[in-house]
Amino acid sequence: MEAIRKLTSVRALALLAWLALLTVSAQAYAQSMREVLGAGDSVRITVFRYPDLTTEARLSEEGRVTVPLIGEVSLKGMTPDEAGKHIADRMKSGKFLVNPQIGVTVLQARSRQVSVLGLVTRPGRYSLEGATAKVTDVIALAGGLQPTASDTVTVVLNRDGKSEKIDIDLPSVMQGRDASKNIEVQNGDTVFVHRAPVFYIYGQITRAGAYRIEPGLTVMQAISLAGGITPRGTDSRPQLRRKAPGGEWKESTVGLLDPVSAEDVIYIRESWF
Repeated sequence: MEAIRKLTSVRALALLAWLALLTVSAQAYAQSMREVLGAGDSVRITVFRYPDLTTEARLSEEGRVTVPLIGEVSLKGMTPDEAGKHIADRMKSGKFLVNPQIGVTVLQARSRQVSVLGLVTRPGRYSLEGATAKVTDVIALAGGLQPTASDTVTVVLNRDGKSEKIDIDLPSVMQGRDASKNIEVQNGDTVFVHRAPVFYIYGQITRAGAYRIEPGLTVMQAISLAGGITPRGTDSRPQLRRKAPGGEWKESTVGLLDPVSAEDVIYIRESWF
């Protein structure tokens, strides 16, 4: 009896999991059917019971596609369900089919785009494969972050004519500490990756340039980040230029264990020996 009860419990849990999956799938399908079609979208137009009439097409800039039997038809601004009914009405009114059943499926939604700007590898506008995508997904589409990108990303959501700005801490999202912040973006939204605070290092250094400031960074660590000192250089008495609160630049000699601040400029001198 105990074994039967356990088996029944397992089956019940499996049924609940299946029902939950079915609910999520149904919600996703319903959402896709509410999304309107636009220029560049690729669709499959299925004529049930007439497979030879099924076709795949991309909406033109005017939102038009060519459908077997009825020719060009405009689907721009319609949901897939509305588009199917519209095509069916055209076929019926033209007396091509008596009671046509038409299904329209979105294959690729190029009319739904988000902008990914700032310090990503390939800034630009990117098409959403579905109705929405996560912030991390669209950053990945843009090639990921540049080395001097900030941990903070600003997302501008455009909903019903209103804009809302949300700042997201990427490390907390990626490490799972606050996955809820990995929000979904939709058509017309913008993701902006800020520039991180940086320091500059040049002179007798292997890889002169700008580098991210990390918490507690010292001059020695800054030298290491830049690939170390060249054979002609010396780590004795590095020179540092730092902007004072009043805005003027001040120069000083620093030690290897001194802290580095944002916008500091470190100069590694040439050795005399």
